[in-house]
Amino acid sequence: MSQVILDLQLACEDESGLPTESQFQGWLDAVIPQFQEESEVTIRLVDDAESHELNLTYRGKDKSTNVLSFPFEAPPGIEMPLLGDLIICRQVVEKEAQEQGKPLEAHWAHMVVHGSLHLLGYDHIEDDEAEEMESLETEIMLALAMRIRTLPRRLQNSSLPDGGACALSGLHSCLS
Repeated sequence: MSQVILDLQLACEDESGLPTESQFQGWLDAVIPQFQEESEVTIRLVDDAESHELNLTYRGKDKSTNVLSFPFEAPPGIEMPLLGDLIICRQVVEKEAQEQGKPLEAHWAHMVVHGSLHLLGYDHIEDDEAEEMESLETEIMLALAMRIRTLPRRLQNSSLPDGGACALSGLHSCLS
């Protein structure tokens, strides 16, 4: 069975209202096991300042961004399950969700899916690459929405943060 080990790092001044570790785990589990047997991913949730600094340092962009992906490349001859790191900026994700009229949790999920695909080698620089990556994102996001929709009602209403309302009300809306 495929396994994704999550190292969740919270580097936000205000940690209230963030998705739970189990939500992040579920979003990773929806993507990575399709491509890799065993993986370890670090997700670091940051504020604007850290995102801005990293985006400037590694991409030459003088602004904060929603998600940065740092794939890990093991030295030749050494096999490690470490896939890489995702840096997700809380303020940018919240602002984008509001501007785009998307459920916040769905946008968080989209950032994890999008960033994970980058860790797996997908990109969107060229049109054909973008089409392939967007198609995979759509497929995964719809599968996440369906997984929530098909849970027994008692689980939809009690075990999930917000009772699964985010997924039920439009996880797929992150794709528009």
